[in-house]
Amino acid sequence: MRMLQNSLLFLRLYFVFCLLSIGNTGCASSKKDIQPIPNPTPNPIPGGTGKSDVAFWLTNPDQQIFFKKQSVSLNFSGSSNYNPSIVVDTTQTYQSIDGFGFALTGGSATLINQLPSSSRDELLKELFTSDSTFIGINYLRISIGASDLDATVFSYDDLAANQTDPSLSKFSIAPDFSHLIPILKSVIALNPGIKIMGSPWSAPAWMKTNQSPKGGSLKPEYYSTYANYFVKYIKAMETQGIKIDAITPQNEPLNPNNNPSMSMSAIEQADFIKNHLGPAFKAASITTKIIVYDHNCDVPSYPVSILSDPAAKQYVDGSAFHLYAGDISALSQVHNAFPDKNVYFTEQWVGGPSNFAGDLKWHVKNLIIGAPRNWSKNVIEWNLASDPNYYPHTVGGCSTCLGALTIGTSVNRNVSYYIIAHASKFVKTGSVRIASNNIGSLANVAFKTPSGKKVLIVLNESNTSQIFNIQFNEMIVTTELAGGAVGTYTW
Repeated sequence: MRMLQNSLLFLRLYFVFCLLSIGNTGCASSKKDIQPIPNPTPNPIPGGTGKSDVAFWLTNPDQQIFFKKQSVSLNFSGSSNYNPSIVVDTTQTYQSIDGFGFALTGGSATLINQLPSSSRDELLKELFTSDSTFIGINYLRISIGASDLDATVFSYDDLAANQTDPSLSKFSIAPDFSHLIPILKSVIALNPGIKIMGSPWSAPAWMKTNQSPKGGSLKPEYYSTYANYFVKYIKAMETQGIKIDAITPQNEPLNPNNNPSMSMSAIEQADFIKNHLGPAFKAASITTKIIVYDHNCDVPSYPVSILSDPAAKQYVDGSAFHLYAGDISALSQVHNAFPDKNVYFTEQWVGGPSNFAGDLKWHVKNLIIGAPRNWSKNVIEWNLASDPNYYPHTVGGCSTCLGALTIGTSVNRNVSYYIIAHASKFVKTGSVRIASNNIGSLANVAFKTPSGKKVLIVLNESNTSQIFNIQFNEMIVTTELAGGAVGTYTW
């Protein structure tokens, strides 16, 4: 009887121990005997600092984490959970990518070139080298002549009042030798494959209807002269070892209020390209791309009208856009009308002083994610550098344009530095956009690089933290982004 009582006591204790041990390993019952109740709440993300299939770079809107690689283990597995999933699919491909970068204005080049040589060299290495510690910018836009973010207004053939130079005998890129060309040469030495786009803010004043670098339009009698101006520019830069990959005939052709600036209607631009610029490039064996429009997304009819002209279209590679007005979907509208022509995103400023969280969210959503998802081959932010008072700029030029860098007694990195870094470091020239689904507040875009790496850039548009899966080849990895945060994931 005592042995039976002892046995019953042992069984009672063992039963209690099993109840306390469900979900652990202390009870001898197998897992198939005790099924967990499904939990619809998101599963926690894995931690740890061990081997990781996925590298994760993070920027948080509270400015506590700036584009920093995270020490977490993100490993793909065949398990399932109840989190929403971003599915990345390499079998669906879209446009190839030329690159991500900045406008290297004359003012930017001046500020960088004025740094002590050791500081300048280290900064350029950080910006343009592809390495684990650098951001690898692979696209630049420069001005043909002065932009409004130069200290002064100039062209490459400035004359006294009432003088003309139809043969362009006085043409010279000398104004760029002091700062822009030396910086470009250093950049090319670091990144020989970098793509460079040139855009004029104005033709020389003597070619224009108002004889002024601000406003006015190009006189028809100087269309051929101005086409040769482009030819001379491209050849002069080539002699300095600088290849101009693409040009636009006019920056913001519908904005005559900047300094410098020049109006150019769609009809005028079509005429200039088909009868002058295109034939001049062909005659000179110039392969530099001609990209039309270069202005806001609210007038897609401008590039459409040029591309609808077969005589002009034959010389045109594609269309370029800014987003000070309109919607980024205009790029898809033009692409869908002319799928054989490319689209580009060439300018967007950050106004100073910056609202870091708001600017981070808007630019990543509309540009880094939005532009490629609407077929853009590149994204360029305006501009690379300014001083603490937003100089240099011309009289009447942009007086609150915040550079990616503020260069004064020190070099400070601003919001557009991180915006571009989330793409430029990973999405190299020749990468291809691949399919990924937008889910809820998690806007995203995905790429496959020439080396086969996958890159996924995700923005959490909501104000609360979001846990989600990245799904690839029927495997998942679980991660988390705070509200307003941006993550780049590579594997």
